[in-house]
Amino acid sequence: MPLRLPDRLPAIELLKQENIFVMDTSRASTQDIRPLRIAILNLMPIKITTETDLIRLLSNTPLQVEVDFMKIKSHTSKNTPIEHMQAFYRDFDEMKKLKYDGLIVTGAPLEQMEYNEVKYWDELTEVFNWAHRNVTSTMFICWAAQAGLYHFYGVPKHATDKKVFGVFEHHVLEPMLPIFRGFDDTFYVPHSRHSEVRREDIEKVEGLNIVSESEDAGVHMVIARGGREIFITGHSEYSPYTLDQEYKRDLGKGLPIDMPKNYYSDDDPEKGPLVRWRAHANLLFSNWLNYYVYQETPYNIDEIKE
Repeated sequence: MPLRLPDRLPAIELLKQENIFVMDTSRASTQDIRPLRIAILNLMPIKITTETDLIRLLSNTPLQVEVDFMKIKSHTSKNTPIEHMQAFYRDFDEMKKLKYDGLIVTGAPLEQMEYNEVKYWDELTEVFNWAHRNVTSTMFICWAAQAGLYHFYGVPKHATDKKVFGVFEHHVLEPMLPIFRGFDDTFYVPHSRHSEVRREDIEKVEGLNIVSESEDAGVHMVIARGGREIFITGHSEYSPYTLDQEYKRDLGKGLPIDMPKNYYSDDDPEKGPLVRWRAHANLLFSNWLNYYVYQETPYNIDEIKE
């Protein structure tokens, strides 16, 4: 089954050009199926790009998925047209009356700020607490993973000496977990961040399980509550040229930035990226949807409990 999306969402036409099957609401309404309801809290600056990246991965599954994009009142996007936000995003105040099978909280370029300095921190933690009670499984990505680990478990983040920037090899530590079904022993993930969570801090907390990591990029995935919370420090959802765009953006601003590691063919930006993470990115999201959302969520969505 394809992904069920709002009519006229820009990602629909972009992904059709990539031969990815998506379905707008009008067509999906003719199918007598209870779709999985997935909410996405998109905190990234360029929202249409992130929407497309996530939808690309969520669509690669036999399950029908209905996506709602969430926005919070205290966060105003400066890089996305207000018309787009009004057409395709719903306020959390409206959505918090509902239950969802899954929630994805994206990263945000805030890792160099203290959490209490983030202007929408109070509303964000309200979303976290709501999800704890009303969502079957939540995936926290990059800065959201750090924020969630801090909010729920007191795990601190630490500034890194240099930006963790590139595509890094990772190791599966718990190969029998459903999230890694079909994974190789090693896999690649893009990272782009100025801070990290550390193994020694996580290991102090009962109930947190580090299930994959990288020698170069550190802790990658932490699972809690049997998979109801999955914290991922990397960006498996990134499209092939996202790191390239970030690199050239920072160079253009005169910011100190090293070339992304293990990313360009022969380490030559002129040759473009060597994509080594796409297959495992698709596995990650399809395994999450199947084993941690579809297999665990009740048919009657109102029966979801803490």
